[in-house]
Amino acid sequence: MKKHISALVVYLEIIAIAVLLALNYHLFVVENGFAPAGLNGIATMVQYKTGFSIGYMSLLINTPLCILSYFLLDRKFALRSFCFCITYSFVFLALQQMGVEKFQYRTGGHDTIYPVILSGVISGFVYGCCFRLQASTGGTDIVSKYINKKNPELNFFWVTFALNAVVAAVSFFVYAENDASGQMIYNYKPVCLCVLYCFLSSYVGSRIIRGTKMACEFTIITSHADELKDEIYRVLKHGCTKIDAVGGFSSGEKSVLLCVVNNHQIVDFQNILKKYDDTFAFSHTINETYGNFKKIK
Repeated sequence: MKKHISALVVYLEIIAIAVLLALNYHLFVVENGFAPAGLNGIATMVQYKTGFSIGYMSLLINTPLCILSYFLLDRKFALRSFCFCITYSFVFLALQQMGVEKFQYRTGGHDTIYPVILSGVISGFVYGCCFRLQASTGGTDIVSKYINKKNPELNFFWVTFALNAVVAAVSFFVYAENDASGQMIYNYKPVCLCVLYCFLSSYVGSRIIRGTKMACEFTIITSHADELKDEIYRVLKHGCTKIDAVGGFSSGEKSVLLCVVNNHQIVDFQNILKKYDDTFAFSHTINETYGNFKKIK
């Protein structure tokens, strides 16, 4: 029963973020003369040139991609991605019929950077949530995942970047306009806006994927292991893992302590270390922690 409830919650979350992306495109993207990332960017350019709705174009592109991913990639990933794509497409089509144009951010070609920033941040949030839910927004995400599966040496995010770069390049020609004499005028502004959108969505998405449980791991080589671990627990309420070791140069007995602390406790941790001689430590950032990790306020 719990398993079914958990699965239902996941699909409800996917539907919610799909609605958010549809709103994002309808309010901030379609009326401002730039193509966002991925195959949805192609759909946006098709609507700009022909009037053929992004909602229909998204269905035509993503339905076969989700079917292929069901057989070639992962069934759970395919079903969740399909749920997202279907919801996104139908919500976008509904928005076009609901008369919400008065809420659209229309810049008229001026200060377009503002809707790009808004839409890029929102899209990044949606992308990050999708990946954490083992789904995707369709389009280039599915294509990149398949290419990465066939060629594991190719980085998923570099493949996605390459596909988005193609969209940016094509937008240079799509958004060209005729002047009063009928001569075609090309403008790099849509390309720049597409690149900015891709950067913002990728940055925010990666932050969401990495999670909010970032921490710092210290590795300490010391002759005062017992005193150190006791003080660390007393002051910071964190335990340590103790490993017996032998110094490579001196051949003397040492101890290695491994300890993970919250980021706001780093300075306190460093102050503790300063009290002990014959102690060496180094640290690195941990993107996310799992299990029984208590945050101390």
